[in-house]
Amino acid sequence: MSMTLVRAGYIPLLDCAALVVAAERGFAEAEGLALKLTRETSWANIRDRTAIGHFDVAHMLGPMAIAASLGLGPLSTPIIAPVALGRGGNTVTVQMALFHEMQAAGFAEGPAAAGAALARVVAARRASGRPRLRFGVVHPHSSHNYDLRYWLAACGIDPVQDIATTVVPPPFMADALMADHIDGFCVGEPWGTVAVAAGAGRIVTTKAEIWPRSPEKVLGVSEAFAREHPDAAAGLVRAIVAAAAWCDDSANHGDLVALLSRADCLGVDQALLRPALEGELMLGGGETRWVEEFILYARHDANRPESAHALWLFQQMVRWGDAEDRPENRRRAVATYRPDLFDAALSHAPFAPTLGGPDLRNPAGSDPAEGPFDQTKR
Repeated sequence: MSMTLVRAGYIPLLDCAALVVAAERGFAEAEGLALKLTRETSWANIRDRTAIGHFDVAHMLGPMAIAASLGLGPLSTPIIAPVALGRGGNTVTVQMALFHEMQAAGFAEGPAAAGAALARVVAARRASGRPRLRFGVVHPHSSHNYDLRYWLAACGIDPVQDIATTVVPPPFMADALMADHIDGFCVGEPWGTVAVAAGAGRIVTTKAEIWPRSPEKVLGVSEAFAREHPDAAAGLVRAIVAAAAWCDDSANHGDLVALLSRADCLGVDQALLRPALEGELMLGGGETRWVEEFILYARHDANRPESAHALWLFQQMVRWGDAEDRPENRRRAVATYRPDLFDAALSHAPFAPTLGGPDLRNPAGSDPAEGPFDQTKR
């Protein structure tokens, strides 16, 4: 069988698993694809190398794909997301010194209670003239940035005036925390657990608690590649869906952590990958907590790129001044997520990336997620 080469970039995170498994366990090969993976350190590299054609597809931040379609940032190129790589998987982790301040301010588990304690710390620091807290996010156009801001704002903290944010690549977050460059961060696993295991941080809340089953990474596909190789793009969607189901099966978790821990993949000890997969997070100080559905690879239709999710992410981009709320921008943002192509790939119907897109008369589409913790989508 003739194989089609597909070049893919990824960042070492647990949520790259479906892409890695598709390449390593034969799911891509079964679709006639030679899936070549390249590990990158930063999301900026993923963005730029996809834009200039080094990658045909990439493990990609959902809002980054939308930003590319809106022409935001350097080297933007039209991107579509015909399949999601899962949901959840992020933690908000703070330095132990900050956590002790939060404890003194009445910290309790749960996003509302944890946020209330942080708000009291922020207010006390402001009153005493101390510098603003600095939080690391992985990229300006990331769900990490928007989830963090949503959580802070819902708890009475102004994410613009009360704290500072800075971009740190995911693999460097724990080191930045240990070096006192940041007071906390929002990042995908395993890097929160890595900070906890080093004694440098404490996990105070998670994406799964801020908004259960909420959108995260997608497979960003160059529109040009999808147009020129529709059969390969459709086959890759099917391979990802099959690989994601394999990842979600707890019977495969031993093999999965062995694969991801390899030096040429995540390069992280298996013991630090297991907690997030099992949902039994190491919080710090010897504490653990069960977080229901912390990360989803395939369950609850996690691979379908919902138009509602694209719309919500666009609304957050508007809310924080990253995009203009114009009808054309809204149309492009929603059209980045392609549930129609996902459905076509699984049904083996024609895969036509330039013909139509989601029904924009109802851009919200369906939304199977439960909604953010404060029950108000802002």
